[in-house]
Amino acid sequence: MIEAAYIKTPLGIAKLEGDEGGLSVISVLDDGEITEVIPEVLEDAVYQLQEYFRGERTKFSLTLNPTGTEFQKKVWDALLQIPYGKTYSYLELSKVLGDPKAIRAVAAANGKNPLWIMVPCHRVIGSDGSLTGYAGGLHRKKWLLEHESPVTQTSLF
Repeated sequence: MIEAAYIKTPLGIAKLEGDEGGLSVISVLDDGEITEVIPEVLEDAVYQLQEYFRGERTKFSLTLNPTGTEFQKKVWDALLQIPYGKTYSYLELSKVLGDPKAIRAVAAANGKNPLWIMVPCHRVIGSDGSLTGYAGGLHRKKWLLEHESPVTQTSLF
């Protein structure tokens, strides 16, 4: 049976869904009711997500079980290889997958990623460095990339 939990994050309410087979969905909402008792099958995912937002986690170690086509899953697996604090362009990701001409299909699969943050589609940007497309909104993509940035800006004053 699929269980769900809603937790507060710096970017809105995260909705997590999963079962004994693994985590299948993490999405972000602008508002909603917070789950008071987290289902047991989602406890570790909630804990790891909270660590990520506190800056204490750079890699997730969970069983992921997203629903998608074989091609989408191949793209999502490639996203998991993008290191924390790094970005790839859609073209670079297409090349990693072995077909630079598949850039539009790769971008479409990236946009269908059902596991916000844990499958880091926010780390894919335009070839010119622009923040292109993000299902959660470009303001969230910008925040996530800044959160993961190895460069910390100090105040000059």
